Amino acid sequence: MIEISRDIRNNIFDALRIESISFSGSLGDVDFLSRLFDLKSLPSYDNRFGSADGDIWQHRENNFDWEDDWIFGDTRFNLLGCSDTEFLKFLCETIHPVVRSEQETVDTVVSHYNEQLALVGWELVPSQKIAGRAIFVPRKLGEFHSQINRASSAADILSSNWMQAEIKRINSAIENDPALAIGTAKDLIESCCKAILSQIVDSEPASKNDDLPTLSKKMCKALGLVPEGIPSEAKGAEIIKRTLSNLASITKGITELRGLYGSGHGRDGKHIGLEPRHARLAAACAIAFVDFATETYLKRKN
Repeated sequence: MIEISRDIRNNIFDALRIESISFSGSLGDVDFLSRLFDLKSLPSYDNRFGSADGDIWQHRENNFDWEDDWIFGDTRFNLLGCSDTEFLKFLCETIHPVVRSEQETVDTVVSHYNEQLALVGWELVPSQKIAGRAIFVPRKLGEFHSQINRASSAADILSSNWMQAEIKRINSAIENDPALAIGTAKDLIESCCKAILSQIVDSEPASKNDDLPTLSKKMCKALGLVPEGIPSEAKGAEIIKRTLSNLASITKGITELRGLYGSGHGRDGKHIGLEPRHARLAAACAIAFVDFATETYLKRKN
């Protein structure tokens, strides 16, 4: 079953057209396509040549009378209708270090690809390196993608562009820079607390000297998310109070984790950082806090 629709594939190709980015990068079209296809086994559209490698060379390198985007509609390669596996392999090859060496361009292309692929639960991620440059592979998006989407929705509710930037930073850093992801998870909670406090008129305002636990306490108090606000006679009162206390503990834990392993501090030569799984845990805790706080804010507002 094909998940990556024709529309999404066209959107990806249109992004390359808009940015005037060649699919074959620094290679000639023949050299690039030879990395993926047996061109000598494919037919030629030019009767002067016996196979695809001849007519592609003639019209792209000798005469140069085919448009740069000719490949996207060529039925021999069927990029609009081939399997997802073949399509993703083609995309990964367009950002291979041998094909494209300019990091800024690679970042732009990957961003365009992932923006569309995320709609059907795929993304391209670095897998290994050649000469310090990443080779990308496709990966199915899992539960963490859903968490990122919830955090992004919270940022929309709070009209916080800064939170959106932090969410993108967390998502892109999880695999390759866990320290940055952990540090940004702490920043995300801080931005959420400040955004909510700024929108509740009668709340105690945030101060530039507030650390994260202090900020979170102010926000929880403004939203009524404090154990003291739960009547003792309420059903499950002790459980609710304990849960709300643990909510505040999240901020303390992430602050301490950031201090030990996150970005923002220098380290000695013996420092050993954490792994992506630890960064995902920190980010998931931060997103759970942000999601709950924002939903509560929205309910109180309405």
